[in-house]
Amino acid sequence: MGQRHPNIIVILSDDQGPWALGCAGNPEIRTPNLDALAECGTRLSRFFCVSPVCSPARASLLTGQIPSRHGVHDYLDGPHAGPDSVDYLGSIPTFTDALADAGYRLGLSGKWHLGASDRPRRGFSHWFALHGGGSPYDHATMYRDTEPVEIDGYLTDVFAEDAIGFVETAAGGDEPFFLALNFTAPHKPFAGQHPLGYTELYRDCAFESCPQEPAHPWQPTVDGVPIGGEPDAREALIGYFAAVTAMDAAIGRVLDAVNQQGIARDTLVVFASDNGFNCGHHGIWGKGNGTFPQNMYDESVMVPFIVARPGQIREGVVVDDLLSGYDLAATLLELAGLDPAPFETGPGQSFAPLLQGEPQPGRAVVVHDEYGPVRMIRTGDRKYVHRHPFGPHELYDLQNDPGERVNRIDDPAWAAELSSLRARLDDWFQRHADPLADGARLPVVGAGQVAPLGDDPLGPFTPPNWDGTPAKASKTKGDCR
Repeated sequence: MGQRHPNIIVILSDDQGPWALGCAGNPEIRTPNLDALAECGTRLSRFFCVSPVCSPARASLLTGQIPSRHGVHDYLDGPHAGPDSVDYLGSIPTFTDALADAGYRLGLSGKWHLGASDRPRRGFSHWFALHGGGSPYDHATMYRDTEPVEIDGYLTDVFAEDAIGFVETAAGGDEPFFLALNFTAPHKPFAGQHPLGYTELYRDCAFESCPQEPAHPWQPTVDGVPIGGEPDAREALIGYFAAVTAMDAAIGRVLDAVNQQGIARDTLVVFASDNGFNCGHHGIWGKGNGTFPQNMYDESVMVPFIVARPGQIREGVVVDDLLSGYDLAATLLELAGLDPAPFETGPGQSFAPLLQGEPQPGRAVVVHDEYGPVRMIRTGDRKYVHRHPFGPHELYDLQNDPGERVNRIDDPAWAAELSSLRARLDDWFQRHADPLADGARLPVVGAGQVAPLGDDPLGPFTPPNWDGTPAKASKTKGDCR
């Protein structure tokens, strides 16, 4: 007989495009364990991050709120530990708080990147957190609770082994457990970072799933190299694909541990990524800040998403509804048998019924994204991107132009559609944004946030310095951009 509340394992990859998954239709990338998870669960084919960069997206997954309410608008580049570091979500309820209040045993293995990595969040009895947002794959600084630990070894495997240890320990307890397993894969650096057995799988790959298009006119470069890429695009592709496959193998070992403990039927497993990624798509290497101004292409804002639990979640199903990261907190709580309502006060709404084959009348048929002053509304067949204060703006007919190639913004035939989408976008943000955290007038350019919002709105954000000379261009290969 299963326990009243299921165990929950949320596995998050880092910078994984929606195309980078075998079961999503990519015949080149090898993800057998994630493909098998999708076969015994449900895959969401149109799941969107809330912001196409890591820290805001992760904050929204935890809180169910948008960046213009929780105040994290760019990847965090300030102090990650020590007395000057800040827990950016310290005053904001998260779904992990609700799980702790319900008696869950909480564990984290991997990337945190929401400030104060050396201070475990409330309720976490297991805390193994990466120092910042990015790292080489052969060594890293981690925090075991409050203490720094220098790690050698392949980072993907280090995270997985730590997670397995938590599962084996927690499985013997009386309380249900929650595990956040947050990989850095397939985040850069790419080339020369991954075990030979994985890189050799792709040595002769044609990479037809990643056409290297002419450089996007908005793509910043450092010494001629896209800020989200590396000098040798083919070697970067080999590294990216190898990172995904190595992560898939590590996930397989974690799921094997769940099975060996005899708790599979009592365990809900979720796999997703924080944001999407372009590996040459649209002529971009990177995500939302792979261009300036920041982009909202589907490859940047859509992410893979799989959820499974034997006997509880529909098996072998693909759901095409438009869903968002701001829906996740409420959904997890409802699937755990807890009240989702506290995380439905903003735009988020539980989509648990869709996973269980039940109708969900009244669900919104649009999703919204933001990245500082850049905002998006996306319906099933339309996308409008508005850039405060001056543009450029974009309007796409996704029904006839799914690749987002023809901008209809100046087409008179689309004027009425544009007016409607613009009004809906403005209304949505008026309802859900906090004026004190609204990103529409903030100078967010995709170069990092170094402090919480305060009296000086210019202070927390790093100006764009992509000409190869200032400090931003000298970041290490663990750069988290």
